[in-house]
Amino acid sequence: MEEKNLNEQESLELISQMIRNTKQRLEDGSGLPFLIWGYTTFFVSMAVYYFLNKTGNPQYNWLWFGIPVIGAMGMFVSQKTKQKHSKNYIDRVIANIWTVMGIAAFFTSFSAFFVRIPVLPMMILLMGIGTALTGLVIKFKPVIVSGFIGMASCVIPYIIHDNIQIVVFGFIFLIMMVIPGHILNYQRRRNHV
Repeated sequence: MEEKNLNEQESLELISQMIRNTKQRLEDGSGLPFLIWGYTTFFVSMAVYYFLNKTGNPQYNWLWFGIPVIGAMGMFVSQKTKQKHSKNYIDRVIANIWTVMGIAAFFTSFSAFFVRIPVLPMMILLMGIGTALTGLVIKFKPVIVSGFIGMASCVIPYIIHDNIQIVVFGFIFLIMMVIPGHILNYQRRRNHV
């Protein structure tokens, strides 16, 4: 196979096309990853808050580990129903961003067993960074803005000192992930009509 050298204009067009293709696939996926992780985090947060307030038993904090389990199952099911496509560089960049964020979230959660750290603000910050980076890579403003809103709101749990911070945490995820997921849904429907 003959290798073709691209000029500057052709290289920029190729990169732009890759971004458009990735954005289109994200839109075709209806922002499902944002919806899966956002709603999972919201509902688990509400369950933890409810059971902690109802019983006062800190063992209900183990429910937090339902987020990666439920989220991973949701992603697995959604990937099975999605049509297969070849991954380009942008797809790999986004996958790598979320792999790093997931590993950082795991280590942060695991560290909380040994050291008293503010897990909720750190999770908001990490997931806000991942959301903003994803938006910047695909050049989609609602995702960029919601990621930066998430990052900025990581200070809110520091201000609130009782279990209500769990509710606030859940609502921040609605703003940071669910809203952009629904906007991607809307864009997909609008672009395919």
